Amino acid sequence: MRHFRLLALSLICWISPATSADLPGSKDLDILPRFPRAEIVDFRDVPTQERIYPLGSIRRISGTLRYERQVDTQGHMRSVTYELPPEHTSGQAFNAALAALQEQGAHALYWCESRECGSGSLWANSVFGNAKLLGADDQQAYLLLRLAEPNQNTLVALYSITRGNRRAYLHVEQLENATDLGELLPGPATLLRQLRNTGELDFASLDGEPVDAWAQLLARTLNQDTTLRVSLSGKYADAWRTALLAQGVRAARLELGQAESDGLSFKLLR
Repeated sequence: MRHFRLLALSLICWISPATSADLPGSKDLDILPRFPRAEIVDFRDVPTQERIYPLGSIRRISGTLRYERQVDTQGHMRSVTYELPPEHTSGQAFNAALAALQEQGAHALYWCESRECGSGSLWANSVFGNAKLLGADDQQAYLLLRLAEPNQNTLVALYSITRGNRRAYLHVEQLENATDLGELLPGPATLLRQLRNTGELDFASLDGEPVDAWAQLLARTLNQDTTLRVSLSGKYADAWRTALLAQGVRAARLELGQAESDGLSFKLLR
């Protein structure tokens, strides 16, 4: 069940200390271990920063940057850009960071890979304002996560890229929003990608009777790939199964698990 996480965490358990090659004055973020032998090439610590984080693909139309969906933030931002050792890929560092953050209870809001993210130059220049992140459109990945309570107003953005010279980078931003972010629902494509990659979905906040907006979202997620079967666990798993059936998910695809987990969890049945 946790093969993906264990594999990724095995890479980061060997945490590298700061090296003499790091940018002077830089340091790692407290929430994320450093990938082995990665070097910090850009570091920013801004007390008040406005940031628009995409929740969908981006493109430029008539000179204006367009976001499919977005979240507007303002608060204390810290960012670190790592150059990775040549024997490792940007994807390996991205997956290791994802695994570490999910172990802390962070959940994904938007996840894209390759050309589905849009133009890599827009991500580097317009979203992150960091020319070191310029690279090929088909060699990028982006993930926006929200930390678990009591830090639910903190967002973490991961962006990995491989440049034309084959140098690979991982960019990490942590922004502590100054106000309540409210409810932010992920997209169904993001949940489906997470389910396929990690084999499970955990929703600690869904610890009661089914909520219509979430039932609709979860049904849309499962119905994007009608070949998938899942088990549901949690105190109200049976009620959630009934809600998903009402949203058009076939009964044969939904089993009830044995685990009495907090909230609601899905496990992919292989």
